Amino acid sequence: MKFDAILGEIGEFGLYQKLVYYALCINGATVACHMLAQVFLAGHMSHSCKVSAWDNEDCSRWDYTAEQCMEAKHNASVPFNYTKEDNMFQCYKYGIVDELDFHPGLDPENYNNTDLIRCNQGWVYDKSQYKSSIISEFDLVCSHKDRDSLAQSLFFVGVLIGSVVFGGLSDIYGRRKILFVALLVQSVSGLAIAFSPSYWFYTIFRMILASANMGVFLLSFIIGTEFVGPSKRVIAGIVIMIFFSIGYMLLALFAYFIREWWILQLAITAPIFIMFAFFPFLPESVRWLISKGRTEEATRIIKKAADVNKAKLPEPIFTPEDIKEQEAAATGRQATAIDLFRTPNLRIRTLNLMFNWFVNTLVYYGLSLSTSDLGVNVYIAFFISGAVEFPAYISCIFAIEYFGRKWSMFGYMVGGGIACLCTIFTPIGAWRTTVAMIGKFGISASFAIVYIYSAELFPTPVRSVGVGICSMSARIAGILAPIILLLDDTWEPFPVLIFGVMSIAAGLLVLFLPETRGEQLPETLEEGEMFGTKPKEYEVKTEPRFQYKNDANSGVINQAFDQEIEQGKVIS
Repeated sequence: MKFDAILGEIGEFGLYQKLVYYALCINGATVACHMLAQVFLAGHMSHSCKVSAWDNEDCSRWDYTAEQCMEAKHNASVPFNYTKEDNMFQCYKYGIVDELDFHPGLDPENYNNTDLIRCNQGWVYDKSQYKSSIISEFDLVCSHKDRDSLAQSLFFVGVLIGSVVFGGLSDIYGRRKILFVALLVQSVSGLAIAFSPSYWFYTIFRMILASANMGVFLLSFIIGTEFVGPSKRVIAGIVIMIFFSIGYMLLALFAYFIREWWILQLAITAPIFIMFAFFPFLPESVRWLISKGRTEEATRIIKKAADVNKAKLPEPIFTPEDIKEQEAAATGRQATAIDLFRTPNLRIRTLNLMFNWFVNTLVYYGLSLSTSDLGVNVYIAFFISGAVEFPAYISCIFAIEYFGRKWSMFGYMVGGGIACLCTIFTPIGAWRTTVAMIGKFGISASFAIVYIYSAELFPTPVRSVGVGICSMSARIAGILAPIILLLDDTWEPFPVLIFGVMSIAAGLLVLFLPETRGEQLPETLEEGEMFGTKPKEYEVKTEPRFQYKNDANSGVINQAFDQEIEQGKVIS
């Protein structure tokens, strides 16, 4: 029997699959915490030059509070006409203050030497919001002020590496074993980061964590969804993203109550160890076992699932013909990325989809990592940014069935892009936050749709490699997102201008792609090249609504999905 037929016998999403799937979804929450933790680990702290001679003066003899004392010292060490945001205020001081005793009202301009020097004794940090962050820990200010963005870009380099390495290893050694390795690396590197002795130690181990983080999410998605029946698979793919949003919001709560960066890092690493408790009960991927000819092990897992689901299985589960067919499929010619660019229509669609994946990732992480710039409480803004993804994911499930993939994605991307542009003209505060969250809603929904749409547009032989190459372009966008956020030093609205324009451009380009809702999907490279160009050859054979259920019955999408997950190319 085909595995999808077996799932039809034991239940497409029975009790056994639910227990496995929801246990794996926990990883989605922990992955989100680490993916976005830099917002709080590198929380920006106002700072000014330290004057060591004044360290022991607490201003108690003048009845000053700690905040008043710090402010008085600031005013005494720099010119009065500079604002707190001014680079001169934060990175320079009067050279003569190192020789003066502090008292309220001290004005070095009354002395002959008013030369300014760079901070030569370190910095004093405002700890009213963050007790500590990597900014204060490693003095990432002034000439090193861009290093936190560099660390985040290198984090996404790790994500790129992880998506390739762990997917490849899981093809060779199995999903379950490599998931264990990824969890082990994720937990060990997470602990190491909390005790980083230097900036580069922190950055390198964040790269290692990012690689394992991606491996955990990728393999959790694969193991969980490939044991789910065809008609339930799309919804299952969305559910793990909802758990990602839960982790997003939990990070805001953790950060609100934990203001020391290294303790926060320990707090978001601790839940990883819960997964080790579940691990003995997690099965190996049945599809992977079948693809490797290990049908006896696959049979044991299937029978266990049938027992838990209280379902009966036919005998034998795998016939000699099934095994021969699987062996023939494994030894057949595999399509390559070159096949995507041989013919004009496939080439244009591939480039279009690569650009859309790139823009979705760029805007999603650009908005997620810049919530502290909205002019409201960073914890509230971050929590709302995660919460808005719930309705976004739910709405896109219905939108793609009622309005189609193309028009839904067009609406979400263009709407999100317009919202980004509107933030330029919206005052900082609640209104800007509201408009920015509209943009986040749109880009979150389109992020969910772009994988579904891509999987349908690519013909079966190149579907896995097509999604893989699109995912590569998305990872590059993740690397660039923190760098683009630095452009606000040139012009404050510059980053959101880029996000808005690119989102609208990508949305408009979607209109040049053919609709896939209700269509018989291409199964060969020739059909893929002609798809959408000659409508009569692709007459709708099923009801247009609930396309995935119909495609599940025909086996078109799910055969391709089997190929994708067996090759470790399903990357969200």
